[in-house]
Amino acid sequence: MSAAAGKPSRSASAIIASTASGYHLLKIDGYSRTKGIPTGERIKSRPFTLGGHRWYIVYHPNGSGQQYADCISLFLVLDEDVTTAVKAQHKFSFADELTDQAPSFASVAVHNHNSQQRWGNAMFMKRADLEKSKHLKDDCFTIRCDIVVISDYRAEDLPEETPPAFVTVAPSDLHQHLGDLLNTEKGADVVFEVGGHTFAAHRCVLAARSPFFSAELFGGMEGDTAGVVRIDEMEAQVFKALLCFAYTDSLPVTLKEDEDVVCQHLLVAADRYNMERLKSICEEKLCKYINAGTITNILTLAEQHHCEGLKKACLSFLSSPANLRALLDSDGFDHLSRSYPSVIKNLIAMSALV
Repeated sequence: MSAAAGKPSRSASAIIASTASGYHLLKIDGYSRTKGIPTGERIKSRPFTLGGHRWYIVYHPNGSGQQYADCISLFLVLDEDVTTAVKAQHKFSFADELTDQAPSFASVAVHNHNSQQRWGNAMFMKRADLEKSKHLKDDCFTIRCDIVVISDYRAEDLPEETPPAFVTVAPSDLHQHLGDLLNTEKGADVVFEVGGHTFAAHRCVLAARSPFFSAELFGGMEGDTAGVVRIDEMEAQVFKALLCFAYTDSLPVTLKEDEDVVCQHLLVAADRYNMERLKSICEEKLCKYINAGTITNILTLAEQHHCEGLKKACLSFLSSPANLRALLDSDGFDHLSRSYPSVIKNLIAMSALV
């Protein structure tokens, strides 16, 4: 093309590697007691699954060979027979030295059918350096093994070259503006009385966020002529959190205090006001608080308010024979058996396996 013809046309494409990634933490608990293992001998981790494949880590406390006798050696091994070679990258590091930067991986290794090959670092760290480092605490240290499995490669066309951006669009701050509207009470046209506290709000915002509020505030149930709506059977702290979510789509920072208890009450409120996203958030948070002391209350809550995900988490906790036996022997089991026979059917089936 001649210069007179104008700017030359452009096309572009890319070759993209489809990947699956994750990491495994291996804790060496009682490091000093592993130092008695002879050079060349190893300890295997429990097998784990990452990137769709099963792996284990090999730990040599005194090196994998005589030339590495003063070092700790670490290797990654594919723990399965495969018909197609597995292409993967890995990196060993200490769990307490991670930064926000992405890990720099080793080159791609090809794990072939039943090869029992291993990839790693025979000189991961000298024992003398480890014993002087901050990584060894109370005779323990934790290794992180990051793995990236490359499933395939594909070619894609790249879009046309875009002109430079002269304008930067700020991220949405609607939630901040609505939160300010709630906090300043500017234009508020309804007041709620909850547990001796009052909260001013805006009917249109609440009606848009909750079908229950829409019916209550615009369906002839507004309360008295002063626009005061009384809320019974709810704590002021819970209603305040519900209002915060209605305006900002997030929970208040103060919820961190007694989060488990507040989330139980907030889940009930979310179900009452038909706010499904808030209900799901409460379910997710409560899953991490399931233990022997809370299982009865949380399982009861899940059954009462049709929280299938939370119920599955409870039953998963009870799949442990010790946890199930503790529940069967508790006073809470009597309440469950009287009130929720469907749950008891699941527990009876599980107890048969104990």
